[in-house]
Amino acid sequence: MFSPVWLIGANTTNVYFPSGERHGQRKDKKLEASKNGLIESLKLLEGELGDKPYFEGDKLGYVDVALIPFYSWFHGYETFANFSIEAECPKLIAWCKRCMQNESVSKSLVDPQEVYGFLVELRKKLGLE
Repeated sequence: MFSPVWLIGANTTNVYFPSGERHGQRKDKKLEASKNGLIESLKLLEGELGDKPYFEGDKLGYVDVALIPFYSWFHGYETFANFSIEAECPKLIAWCKRCMQNESVSKSLVDPQEVYGFLVELRKKLGLE
């Protein structure tokens, strides 16, 4: 399973360990593993979605409502880990956009830029910026 914390909390300093591996290299590897784990999990969801408009078929359902809040965090993950979820999982992002066309969904989710701002502040407080 992936660790989103590494996607937002990666810090690459140049501290050396006795093994000769730099601390930054170790964190880069953990960031890459976390990113790959996230992509793998999202592809699994995309596979379950298939070609349906929503997870339960033609209408927004419980699974959609349970999963769509994670969409607000995608921009932060993509920015800090330097990748594109849409490039990896285009059907899943199309689903996200379909869900966001529903007024009750779009009005209830936090703006991705606000989540990103929160993550930037969190990284500063943790000394990662």
